[in-house]
Amino acid sequence: MRLPSVAILVDTSRSYGRDIVRGIRRYVAEHGPWSLYLEPRDLRSSFPEWLKNWHGDGILSRTVDETMIRQLKATKLPVVELRTSMLKHPFPFVGIDNSVIGSRVAAHFRTLGFQHFACVQDASENFFLERRDTFIQAVNDAGFECPVFQSKHKNWEQHQRDLATWLRDLPKPAGVFAVNDQMGFWVLDAARRAGLAVPEELAVVGAENDNMLCETASPPLSSVRLRGQAVGYDAARVLDEWMTKKRLPKPGERHLHTPGDIVTRQSSDIVAVEDPRIAAALRFIRQNATQPLDVARVGERAGRPRRGPRAHHVALVPGLLGHEHLDHLSRNGPPAKGREHRRALRARDDRRARVLGHRPRARPRPHPRAQQPFSRPGELLVGVHPVAHGHDRLLGHAVAQ
Repeated sequence: MRLPSVAILVDTSRSYGRDIVRGIRRYVAEHGPWSLYLEPRDLRSSFPEWLKNWHGDGILSRTVDETMIRQLKATKLPVVELRTSMLKHPFPFVGIDNSVIGSRVAAHFRTLGFQHFACVQDASENFFLERRDTFIQAVNDAGFECPVFQSKHKNWEQHQRDLATWLRDLPKPAGVFAVNDQMGFWVLDAARRAGLAVPEELAVVGAENDNMLCETASPPLSSVRLRGQAVGYDAARVLDEWMTKKRLPKPGERHLHTPGDIVTRQSSDIVAVEDPRIAAALRFIRQNATQPLDVARVGERAGRPRRGPRAHHVALVPGLLGHEHLDHLSRNGPPAKGREHRRALRARDDRRARVLGHRPRARPRPHPRAQQPFSRPGELLVGVHPVAHGHDRLLGHAVAQ
């Protein structure tokens, strides 16, 4: 029996493209086998010359230009498109429902208490504009305004200078939605140039949850997760039905998948507060998360002078900023004191986890010895005592996560 031959022309330089390939692979494992052509690609990779005379059965493609659209048409093979919605083509499209992304980010910022919003757009694709428009609509529906940044400069340095100036002029604290993670990465760079504190003054959320961009960003970028594996699996199904004549797709038909949740990282891990003293205290706690916190020092940073010589080493006490401000820091659920105590412990544990080279696991209740640095709490956090972790690193062994 002859195996169906399928070419996968999907960019593997980003997390979303790699997830699509994983979804295709899962479909083939369940319904194949197929003979697959796959190579490492980026969005600008060209159409392989040998495919022009290839006698295969189908192509799964993420396309970025008219030239490649023409080359795909010329093969006269079944083609399923996985990226472009701006270029005109006759192929069935399988992708993400981008209309949900903007409203989801707006709801995220509102949950955090933000009342000022902004958007950084990318006009290169219709689905980026769709994300922008639904974010703006959700913000407007809640009774707020949403300025939009679109640089007119192709030079990156000038783009960043313009963006830094624009961010500096925004009312604070502001929730900024970048329509993709590339824009989000640049927003965080521009905020750093402008001397703005993230997430205290600007909370930033991107879209697509590209691991390289999100985790390299400083601070790490929160982002909407796209369900690439579901898209890849469904695209393979559409192509399979076409190749086997079970169902012929209509020209330009669309199969849209709901995106996943927001992956919250440090760039939006904050409760929005407009009182500068509270913002200063939270920033100081975050920056000194691995140390026991001296109430007097934190109070001074927050603009509250010392009241005496004593200084207690605790995570946070209600008297730090004054009880009249604690309602700004509490969410639905536990009292503010316990909530902010856990916030300080969580910030410290995140820092410890990064030092140890692990992502934190789900945290148990604060341990009675939680004030002791790098001992039992570190073991609870990553599943291994720091000393054992050091031995494993020296021996080149991977520590189970």
